[in-house]
Amino acid sequence: MGYDMTTLVPSDQAFYGIIHRAGSTPVGQATLPVTFGTCNNYRTEYVNFEVAEFETSYHTILGRPSLTKFMAIPNHTYLLLKMPAPKGVLSVYRDLQTSYACEAKNIELSDTLERSRNSVLVAQAAKKLPVDQQQIPAKESTSES
Repeated sequence: MGYDMTTLVPSDQAFYGIIHRAGSTPVGQATLPVTFGTCNNYRTEYVNFEVAEFETSYHTILGRPSLTKFMAIPNHTYLLLKMPAPKGVLSVYRDLQTSYACEAKNIELSDTLERSRNSVLVAQAAKKLPVDQQQIPAKESTSES
């Protein structure tokens, strides 16, 4: 097909909404074969992936272009993906508990990254303060009789 799957092609496609309140520009784009099904009934298509440096529980996100290429119909409620194949309809099921655990881990990671970014901003602001304002005032001893 003429695809070189070992090369990252530069990309300027920005990401938003993967990690809460954080955007990113991809490292590049790679075209890879994606196969769904079994050895008796399967479907393979070449899909363009944006490669990004996100710290998330997700490894791959198939977007609308991929679903269109496979002519797939997702049902998010049942974690089910259906698509046509040479020997009938393919149904790809996912586990609700695994999905929930991944989502919970993603939220936890997002919160941790947000706190880390806030800590860096506080440290940078503290470095800009004059020296006399950087001192922590000593507690005055109050003696009550």
